[in-house]
Amino acid sequence: MNSDLEVKKAKTPEEYLDSLPAARREAVEKLRTVILENLPDGFEEVISYGMLGYVVPHTLYPAGYHVNPKEPLPFINLASQKQHIAFYHMGIYALPDLLAWFEKEYASRAEGKLDMGKSCIRFKKPDAIPYDLIAELCAKITVEQYIRLYEEGRKPQRR
Repeated sequence: MNSDLEVKKAKTPEEYLDSLPAARREAVEKLRTVILENLPDGFEEVISYGMLGYVVPHTLYPAGYHVNPKEPLPFINLASQKQHIAFYHMGIYALPDLLAWFEKEYASRAEGKLDMGKSCIRFKKPDAIPYDLIAELCAKITVEQYIRLYEEGRKPQRR
């Protein structure tokens, strides 16, 4: 299994990993291990949006994700894209202090320039992924903190 279509059809994390080309599988597996070993209790690993997802399950947050309440609340996603490995972290998107910490630490501990969008960190060179920094980032927000952060972000802003 190695086509993009097969990756999108994966129903379990193991199927997702098995569908990856060997050149990417090792780095994605290592990132998955780092996430699973450092993510606080309460988050759950699933296939979410065709990627490895780490979510707040409905058992902890029954309202689900506001865009689609049938989906659990997303927190982290990990994917092998055509040109890079993508690591999405919703906490970085929502917390300016966490983003500032990550950017500073990345500059001092990683090779090359940070390639990042709003919540997406792109790794084009699997051998240059700062696994220790990703481990620290994963451990920074508990499920309870993330639910509060999410709910605060959903409240209408007063003028």
